[in-house]
Parts: sequence; C-alpha cells; structure tokens
Amino acid sequence: MSLQSNFVWMNGEMVPFDQATVPILSQTLHYGYGVFEGIRMYKRTDGVQHIFRLREHLVRLLESAHILGLEVETSIDELTAACRKVLLANELEEGYLRPLIYLGAESMGLGSLNNSVNIAIPAWTWGAYLGDEGLRNGIRCQISSFNRLHVNVNMVKGKICGQYVNSVIAKRMAMASGFDEAIMLDTNGYVSECTGENLFMVKNGVIYTAPYGSSILGGITRATVIQIATDLNVRVVERLFTRDELYTADEIFLCGTAAEVTPVREVDHRKIGTGQPGPISTRVSSTFFGVVRGDLPQYSEWREPLHG
Repeated sequence: MSLQSNFVWMNGEMVPFDQATVPILSQTLHYGYGVFEGIRMYKRTDGVQHIFRLREHLVRLLESAHILGLEVETSIDELTAACRKVLLANELEEGYLRPLIYLGAESMGLGSLNNSVNIAIPAWTWGAYLGDEGLRNGIRCQISSFNRLHVNVNMVKGKICGQYVNSVIAKRMAMASGFDEAIMLDTNGYVSECTGENLFMVKNGVIYTAPYGSSILGGITRATVIQIATDLNVRVVERLFTRDELYTADEIFLCGTAAEVTPVREVDHRKIGTGQPGPISTRVSSTFFGVVRGDLPQYSEWREPLHG
C-alpha cells in the first residue's frame, strides 16, 4: 500500500504531495499537540461515491481542537468542500481522508502560545486496516499491559495526536507477540477499547460495550453500530465489564473508521465462542457493508455524495 497521492489540501490550497511539508520545528511534531480525524469514502454497487458520516467526523475534529484550546477559523462547510476537493483531485475511487490540525514553528517550548494553527487534508487508498482475512474470519487479540489513559490524565474524548503514543506502544507489543491487535483496559481494570477501535462483546444475544462516559473515544462507527444493532432488534447495553467476561463471550467484534467492523476469534490464546465470526457480528457487519458498499437504501443521511 502506498500513501502517495497527487495533492494535499493545506490551509486552503491544493499542494503537490511532495511539497506538502511541515517545518521541522512544528510544535505538534515535537509534543503531539494537535488533532486529527480518519474518514472513509466508499463506492457503492450503483457506482455512487460517498463520504461516510463526513459531517460527524468534521464536528468531532473541531470539537477536539476546542478541547485543546486551538482556535480554528475554517468552518465545517469549508472543510466539507476541502475534503471533496482533495478526493476529486486525487481521482480516487475509494479513499481515506486524514484531516490534521497542527501548530506551526513560530516558537518552541511546552508553553508556546503564539504558534499558528494549520490544517492539512491528505487522502489515499487504504484497504482493510486489520486485513481482508481478519474481516472474513476474525483476528487474534492480546490484553495489553498498558492501560487506556485515565479520564483525568488526558482528555479522552478528543482525537489528539500525542495520545496515540499509548496506542502505538500497545499495538507494537501485541504484534511483536504474534497478535493482530491489543485490547486495552482502563486504570481500574475494566475493558476500555483497542488501540484504534471500539470493542463490542456479545453474550446470550445481548451486545455489551463500554459506556460513553468511560475512558473510550466516542467512536462514530461505534454510534453507527449501536444504531444498526438497535434497528436489527438486538439489545445494546453500555456497561463496564472485565477481561474474563471477554474470555467467555459468545462473540467479540471491533469497529472504527479504519477497521470498519472486524470480528475477533481469539483473546489471549482463548477461543471466543466457536472461533468463527458469530451470527450477531455477521448481521451487524453485513448491514454495515451493505450500507457503505452495497445496495441497502437505509441510512442515506450517513452518506455524503462526493459530487454533492
């Protein structure tokens, strides 16, 4: 997979990819004080290209910036137009957008307050984040020894660049141990989320997921899954649960913009359910992909047409 594209939108201009650079003394590069989003564009069976839940992602981008105290003058409508423009300029059939709000290099230091606020939006083609095989047959996960950040250690509802060091450490350790993904507990030992995905557990026909007010990121795909499951008449309960509940779950699946809806077949060398994607995970996944890539007419409000 190549991340190379033709153009990047930067501060209102289309810039050739190899010229879309940031200063080496950018404050965000050194301290992680910036925010980002991940947004997918899909092509449906009818040929229509759409950006999935674009407005919700851009609202969260600006809310993340507000959480950090970054003053962004660009409006959601302007960002919407920019996302369309960069996808069209790169002539992508399906694509992944990564809007990034970052600080400039006018000064350096933890207390620098006069750095410029900049926005860049690159786009590229990105396949299944956890692999096509993982989507079909499920992935293997490890409970990480690193906890998800406590709600009073950092601001967990912002999609903040530097906070993902926590996720990178856990992900790298899991992969080095032969697993596909890490599951992170909160500082009280309850299941939180994965390194870049929200987690759902199924037991006796009920879906469980950590509550929004806990240490999780408020995932947009998470909200999508909850709505789909509810409409499929599957009960969804938000509550805290423990790692040993995961071991004895009937099904587990993850979701996120990059990961989409991915089943889990094993946790800590323990088979989950039958060791294959379960019926509820499959129904939710089939509906999700039917909405974004298939011909299901439901949830048209989630699909922002590329061509307006």
